[in-house]
Amino acid sequence: MNHTKRPFQPIENYGIIGNLKTVALVSLNGSIDFMCAPKFDSPSVFATMLDSQRGGFCAIEPDLENLTTKQLYFPGTAILLTRFFSDDGIAELTDFMPIAEGNKSSASAIVRQVKTVRGSIKFKFSCIPRFGYSESDYEVIKENDQLIFSCKKEGLNIKISADVPLVVRKQNGYAEFMLEEAETATIVLEFLKPDEQGKELSFYADNAYHETKEFWVKWINKTSYSGRYSELIRRSAITLKLLTSAEFGSVVAAPTFGLPEALGGNRNWDYRFTWIRDAAFTMYAFLSLGFYDEATAFIDWIFGLCQNIDLQLIYKIDGNPDIDEKELKHFEGYRGSKPVRVGNAASQQVQIDIYGELIDTIYIYNKSYKPITYQFWTLIEKQIAQVIKNWKKPDHGIWEIRSEEKEFLHTRLMCWVAMDRAIKIAEHRSFPYPEQEWHEIRSEIYNDIYHNFWNEKLGAWVQYKGAKHVDASVMLMPLTHFISPMEPRWLSTMKVIEKELLLDVLVYRYRNGFKKIDGLEGEEGTFNMCSFWYIESLAKSGELDKAVEYFEKMISYSNHLLLFSEELGKKGEHLGNFPQAFTHLALISAAVELNKQISRQTGKD
Repeated sequence: MNHTKRPFQPIENYGIIGNLKTVALVSLNGSIDFMCAPKFDSPSVFATMLDSQRGGFCAIEPDLENLTTKQLYFPGTAILLTRFFSDDGIAELTDFMPIAEGNKSSASAIVRQVKTVRGSIKFKFSCIPRFGYSESDYEVIKENDQLIFSCKKEGLNIKISADVPLVVRKQNGYAEFMLEEAETATIVLEFLKPDEQGKELSFYADNAYHETKEFWVKWINKTSYSGRYSELIRRSAITLKLLTSAEFGSVVAAPTFGLPEALGGNRNWDYRFTWIRDAAFTMYAFLSLGFYDEATAFIDWIFGLCQNIDLQLIYKIDGNPDIDEKELKHFEGYRGSKPVRVGNAASQQVQIDIYGELIDTIYIYNKSYKPITYQFWTLIEKQIAQVIKNWKKPDHGIWEIRSEEKEFLHTRLMCWVAMDRAIKIAEHRSFPYPEQEWHEIRSEIYNDIYHNFWNEKLGAWVQYKGAKHVDASVMLMPLTHFISPMEPRWLSTMKVIEKELLLDVLVYRYRNGFKKIDGLEGEEGTFNMCSFWYIESLAKSGELDKAVEYFEKMISYSNHLLLFSEELGKKGEHLGNFPQAFTHLALISAAVELNKQISRQTGKD
């Protein structure tokens, strides 16, 4: 079942399309090299990004010499256009996953429409599906000019319909066809349960594009934001929306697994789950832009989870807490970066900070959109009881450190946020709560952070109690209103961060160094999210000109579609899972803050 080896593309060479159930990554050369179906956390059907020979892909390639390619999104949508240019002709490939208002069907589809703009061009279509992370057998049958790839083990069929002739060779699907100037061809992949029939090709060729375009344009125009950086913010908002589940209201940290944080390294994680922390921050971004429906759906999802269990760190998108980590030993890994992992053992870790991020988002929701119910308040009280019980305990922290547990500053800060925001909700709504106890604990946590995490010799708040180094997550201290951004200790901490963690605008989470703080071998790239935190902190600390300049610099590290992965490598290459929610929500937060500060300074909105 092997086929020709395909060269790995840089991670930044991809665009993302999706339908709020799953996504596909489309490369600059028109190949779908990553997709899990039918849901975000289902096994992969295309994964050439993780194995150049066995991974599977779906490509439409024009037969042109000395090609150059460009990609763009149609404005305000997740519809992707890939253009191919050569002396002999120009071709356009439009890719999207159909989506319409109120569409609850479980099926997913990808529509691929190719067109000759100039010349007379021969195209090759190849569909090389590899079900179940390339481990599950399948059958293929040709039926009424359609190809059906059927995998019993995964309970999934891929039906391919086209208005060009399809053939089967060695269990793969192919087509070769000519298109004259202005002619188009449509090829549709439907991902169906064995008993589902799918739709007619004519629906996809005629209706689906307009419905999908209308869906996205209507959605993005719901935003209440109209300030500076609007295009950037809108693209990041659409990217975050693509990572949310229409069915459940949850949001994945990133839609990929196994992409390395350092080439050839072993930091290759699966991010296709809902981290309470990342999801809460995502909803914070949605709320700041006026996307209230997404925040409501997420709050409902959380409300369901809080009914019967203590919150854990990560859930599957349907709320299932059972997530086992395992290695896919048969995958070579992106550019040889092994092991490729699916599942995530961090689900077993204790990370007490999640209550802070979550209650902060509920606080914003309650304050700026819709009052929460008393019934919901009683669940928050239970979460605060967990914070009161556990806030002094060491844990694994925001970076999911796999060595010993420590008393991390970020965790302690988020315990303070949990107490502070819960008190504010209670007082705003006059809910009953043990006033004296909560106020005392909030003050105790504040004093503990202010005094016991300060390193006088270093002149900074440090990563954990007794540490001699800083951690980028300290930048959330002013962002969560724990301290004034003008506090002398804070300005001193910023100087230490700049000295220890910065390369121009690029920021390391921490320096792993000789001690291997996180219990893992190897280095990693700079963290994009931390760069945006730094920019926002600069803006709040009165260094607006520097913040604006650094924001523009940081945006230049995005890919050609304004998408960001998790990290950047030494040559500015994208590393880690892609695109990453945390980076995009931090971008939105920084842009909104910059707009606010510029307006304040200039007196103009």
